Amino acid sequence: MVDASRLRLRAAEIAEEVLFPAALAVDAADRVPASHLDLLAAEGLYGAAVPEDGDGRDFPLLASLVESLASGCLTTAFVWLQHHGPVLAAAYSEQPGIRDTWLGPLSTGERRAGIALAGLRSRTAPMRVRAVGGGFLLDGEAPWVTGWDMIDVLYAAARDEHDDVRFLLVDAIAGPTLGVTPLELVAVQASRTVNVRFESHFVPAHRLADVRPYATWSSSDASGSALNGFLALGTAARCCRLIGPSPLDAELAATRAALLAADPAATPAARAAASELALRATATLAVQTGARAVLRGEQAQRLLREAAFLLVFGNRPAIRDELLGRLR
Repeated sequence: MVDASRLRLRAAEIAEEVLFPAALAVDAADRVPASHLDLLAAEGLYGAAVPEDGDGRDFPLLASLVESLASGCLTTAFVWLQHHGPVLAAAYSEQPGIRDTWLGPLSTGERRAGIALAGLRSRTAPMRVRAVGGGFLLDGEAPWVTGWDMIDVLYAAARDEHDDVRFLLVDAIAGPTLGVTPLELVAVQASRTVNVRFESHFVPAHRLADVRPYATWSSSDASGSALNGFLALGTAARCCRLIGPSPLDAELAATRAALLAADPAATPAARAAASELALRATATLAVQTGARAVLRGEQAQRLLREAAFLLVFGNRPAIRDELLGRLR
């Protein structure tokens, strides 16, 4: 059983004692230190999404953990966050052998996962899948895959000829049929985010985790994830601590409450509010810091770049429109 109180406390301690002191060094590195991810695994944080008694994930717990870890080091939190979708997929999979084979290793962090879902929205080479003897062949491009060389498996999605989405657990190993292109990002560069290109890439049949109608997936995807908004709240929370008492503290609490309560219809506005708050909080910190804020060794410039990244990360048209309305 997940001890929610212990996980919240340890996440906050790790953020303050380990992640934040190292955040500038990670910002300048080419990957998140293995020691960071190993520590999160050892403390049980890779299994935080595991549902208990079939009741589904504990969203308030996950939200709290995301905010805490992001307040310490957004890059580390960003890599870790990708893992929880595959954990839930393994927990709820009705495909033979998936839960028994994958849930345990994923929950402990013995096996670490990323996601390759954005290929369903790709305009240039949307992800397609076709059945062949013994498995499936994947073709297309999956952009924005995070954690390359730090993960073992990708939770990848592609459309078949029947307009169903097939979700597959794909070994995260480059080769002749699976190529990667590293991306140069304004922030979280150590997340090792890449575009992945599949060319008739074979995946065994026993790696099929789920099948859903495309229309069902598209409808659920349209509002975006409320959980992603807590990355922005973590950034804003760190700024509030560095700034000292200010009206931003009350805004942070109100924005957090709105995100926690948001249903799919309310998620775009709540996500936009979180991203806009992070932008204002980092700008306030930069101005308060003064000219030193533009030096690479200052936290203010790191946080400001990360807030810019979070303006567009995980966006959907509805979130973008809400955010543009706020910024205008």
